Amino acid sequence: MENNEYFTEKIAPKKNKDNAQSELRPENRRRGNYPRKPKSSAEFPAETGAAQIFPSADENSTKVEIIGVRFKDVGKIYYFSPNGENFKHGDKAIVETARGVECGEIVLSNRNIPQNSLVSPLKKIIRKADVNDIKQLEQNRVKEKEIMRTFSEKIRFHKLDMKPIDIDCTFDGSKILFYFTSDGRVDFRDLVKDLAAIYRTRIELRQIGVRDEAKMLGGLGICGRPFCCSSFLGEFQPVSIKMAKEQSLSLNPTKISGTCGRLMCCLKYEQNCYEDFLRTTPKVGAYVETPDGRGSVEEVNLLTGILKVKLDKKPDVPIVINKEEVRVIKDGKIRVNSDEIKALKKLEE
Repeated sequence: MENNEYFTEKIAPKKNKDNAQSELRPENRRRGNYPRKPKSSAEFPAETGAAQIFPSADENSTKVEIIGVRFKDVGKIYYFSPNGENFKHGDKAIVETARGVECGEIVLSNRNIPQNSLVSPLKKIIRKADVNDIKQLEQNRVKEKEIMRTFSEKIRFHKLDMKPIDIDCTFDGSKILFYFTSDGRVDFRDLVKDLAAIYRTRIELRQIGVRDEAKMLGGLGICGRPFCCSSFLGEFQPVSIKMAKEQSLSLNPTKISGTCGRLMCCLKYEQNCYEDFLRTTPKVGAYVETPDGRGSVEEVNLLTGILKVKLDKKPDVPIVINKEEVRVIKDGKIRVNSDEIKALKKLEE
């Protein structure tokens, strides 16, 4: 086999222009000043070969029938043409993707969408999965466990600084993907040769990050509930230190980071509400006018709208007042200083 068949791929593999994946863009996504995180390679890979679609405003255009297919228990939904078949939620379908023939679960039954919402051609399914296909899928899951044991043994044999995380066999057996984590780059060429000699198929190693590791392995968060990323989040949310600052959270890394050691995904859940509150509430440091005189805001409770203001004429005795009773002369700004960025930078990686 050619060496170029084997490669490692970090987070966010490049999309194949000829086989763009099907992806439904969320409607009304807010475009804040937050860093956009790369899409995770732990998801079903970007080279699925399904059509990409997004909501269209033209409801009078020609309709096309689609179904939504998911290849992971928690992951993105990809779209295919049902090819005349009727599907219900939970059915299995055999589809052709850029990485081979795959078996996915139907999560969106047959429905029509405007044809002009398709960004790339809509590929047809091969067939509805039958009993033999389900049996083959179960055999692949058993095979993956055996491959994982071999993968771990070969890593120890070659004394490589890498941690095996997961194995993913394509439905038709044309490729085996090995997911691993490592603190740095790993020369695994000899490892790939051993694995290719054993399984006689295409081998692909992918180095993933700690977020992907947490998503694959699962676990309980500090709230006591299963990880959001492994239970219902299709993709990682873009989160930043600025969000924690705007939500008046402690910037203690142990308080705002998840088990993966990165910022908690749940910072995103209420961010839109906090942004609305911040537009109507004076910030800390704002100079305001109150019925008792002018002063600067020392503390803010965004949820209740209660402010603590230090008056110019009575600086020793701050007053507590509702935001509706003050007039903003000069608003303050929420800034993340350089020391905080330096101390917490790793949480955003």
